[in-house]
Amino acid sequence: MAPRGIPEPVLIRGTGLLGTSIGLGLRSAGADTYLSDPSPSAQAVAVDIGAGQAFPGDLTAAPSPGVVVVAAPPDVAGQVVIDSLVRFPGAVVLDIASVKGAIRREVDAAVVGGTLTPAQAARYVGTHPMAGRERSGPVAARGALFTAAPWVVCAKGDTSPEAVSAAEEIARVLGATVHRMSAEDHDASVALISHLPQIAASLVSSRLQETPAQSLALSGNGLRDTTRIAASDPQLWVQILAANAPDILQILYGVREDLDRLITTMEEPLAPGARLDIAQLIAEGNAGHARIPGKHGAPPQAFAVVTVIVDDTPGQISAVLQDVGEAGVNVEDLRMDHSAGHEVGMLEISVLPGRKQDLTDALTAQGWKVV
Repeated sequence: MAPRGIPEPVLIRGTGLLGTSIGLGLRSAGADTYLSDPSPSAQAVAVDIGAGQAFPGDLTAAPSPGVVVVAAPPDVAGQVVIDSLVRFPGAVVLDIASVKGAIRREVDAAVVGGTLTPAQAARYVGTHPMAGRERSGPVAARGALFTAAPWVVCAKGDTSPEAVSAAEEIARVLGATVHRMSAEDHDASVALISHLPQIAASLVSSRLQETPAQSLALSGNGLRDTTRIAASDPQLWVQILAANAPDILQILYGVREDLDRLITTMEEPLAPGARLDIAQLIAEGNAGHARIPGKHGAPPQAFAVVTVIVDDTPGQISAVLQDVGEAGVNVEDLRMDHSAGHEVGMLEISVLPGRKQDLTDALTAQGWKVV
């Protein structure tokens, strides 16, 4: 049965990771979904994995979409939005690009220039699903990619209620959590929580290019966590950073001030007040980190960590988790670190502080080595 509140069929213009994932999710919910992409091979892969049917190239034979989801790259998304509003006069048009202000300005300029009428522009709503993977392309798509992820809807006062309703319903059907923001507030927010981390990860990783292999052999989860997103697509991030440059620049100016302050202090680390200044800088980081929401978006909460040594063999992690379940302790978070030079792993199990000793005793009794 097709989901209520989504005008069908849905046409997805762009079959990269996000567009194909949307198709997979909507198809599994029963929606009638079509796909279109300038790359025949990308479109064919998305069709083959079940994200939708190929949209006919002959528009006279094509169905009239109820919703058009523009999943094109950020630098052309605005053009595709405008084309969709003109080409499909009855359709709600939404985009999923990660920067909203630039596309909104293109649509507004098209109205001023006469390419669009105000009524056509009212059928557009900007959105941004805050989900993704380091891998790209349709082969990396997952129908459950958006589950529990924020999905921002950036409507204007003159956006039609039908467009807003359709966009929010698509987000809900895909399992996302809807947030309403202005395009300006959205772009300022993602500059800090998404774009700055990408820049920081890339800058740290760039320092590793000439690092001796023996030094990298010492690296652990700290380096992996800090640099994980540095594996992202450079071409995509060129477009994102260029589109949101004004908001990102304001944050980078602040980071530069902090770096200059730290450099000045580190040049004379034994000078009076130097250690206090370093401690203050780290404490400011502690305070910022403490504001990051906890599990399920709940207020931040500190967990206790129980570290278990496991052999690097099949079935070890599932065996530990089975014993954790039998102990009646809920796992709040889980991560694995590998011991350099030894074929063992350190499984870090985060639990409520009051259950740490219970779990330690239970796992020890089962023969696990708890650090």
